[in-house]
Amino acid sequence: MAQIIEQNSEIHVKESSAPPLSTVAERDVSAPEVSSENTALPSPAGKDHPPAHLTSLAERARGYVEAASSANTRKAYASDWKHFAAWCRRSNLAPLPPHPQTVGLYITACASGTAERGAKANSVSTIERRLSSLSWNYAQRGLALNRRDRHIATVMAGIRNSHARPPVQKEAVMAEDIIAMVEMLDRGSLRGLRDRAMLLIGFAGGLRRSEIVGLDLRADQTEDGCGWIEILDKGMLVTLHGKTGWREVEIGRGSSDSTCPIAAVETWVKFAKLAHGPLFRRVTGQGKAVGPERLNDKEVARLVKRAAMAAGVRGDLSEIERAFKFSGHSLRAGLASSAEVDERYVQKQLGHASAEMTRRYQRRRDRFRVNLTKASGL
Repeated sequence: MAQIIEQNSEIHVKESSAPPLSTVAERDVSAPEVSSENTALPSPAGKDHPPAHLTSLAERARGYVEAASSANTRKAYASDWKHFAAWCRRSNLAPLPPHPQTVGLYITACASGTAERGAKANSVSTIERRLSSLSWNYAQRGLALNRRDRHIATVMAGIRNSHARPPVQKEAVMAEDIIAMVEMLDRGSLRGLRDRAMLLIGFAGGLRRSEIVGLDLRADQTEDGCGWIEILDKGMLVTLHGKTGWREVEIGRGSSDSTCPIAAVETWVKFAKLAHGPLFRRVTGQGKAVGPERLNDKEVARLVKRAAMAAGVRGDLSEIERAFKFSGHSLRAGLASSAEVDERYVQKQLGHASAEMTRRYQRRRDRFRVNLTKASGL
């Protein structure tokens, strides 16, 4: 089997005694094992199933396995595994057991746009995500993918050097943009009241779209919630369980009721007649009733895009360009770019582990406020 080796700064291909690439296995592995129903758990005494008196513990353990990652993350992992397994079938290779040469060829196909028919080359960030997905999926099967193996690590380093580009950032919606956006919403409808509250609390709290729709009215009211709200005299305390663990977000009251996120949430809760469960829900019955179901986080992205387009934000661009500029992240970037306070407070509000990550969200800031050239004496 051919292996890539580096010798005298040149790439050669030679025959080696390394084990051959695995051929297609007989069983179908295209369906990833990511659900709690088929998550493998150790069984006592080598049995396939735990004893009856441990069944409830096994079920709870499976629940904890699912809680270890978000639903969106598991969905992405499943999609990436399906993509990899399909490429293996077309290439007459087997995805199991993990073989670094197979994975190295796969990420090469992803980078060159040949991983599937009619597909474009994947970005570096997408390929890195696919690698993480493969590692996770193999781990669920009790297997390990050695990403430091030269067939993976060296190829990935070459992909980064050849194709890496600065990340494409979504447009930040500034304070004046948010004001214009909420003015475009219908204050006389339940949907308009809900959307107004989501935009204002998402902006003022610097919340992710999943955090916005994951809020409950009180603590421990739903199993799928990621946090809850507590309305106080001076503002709102939002308790969240996000990517970086538990954190509290303080949202103060606005200068007027028309732009106050607390007033918007209070108005929505009052007219929607909410007392328990998810804060933001679907509006049904031609906009006259509120259903029990929690909103999907994609609705936040659609709302931001729709409201920004209606308000004429970035009207200097064409309609097609504007359609790609806005997303749910525009709210977080907007707060980071608008709030003229110490950077540490913005970092805490957004839940970032480092100041560098916060700076990536600051679309408009004085980049040369600290001039080290002059400070050094030049």
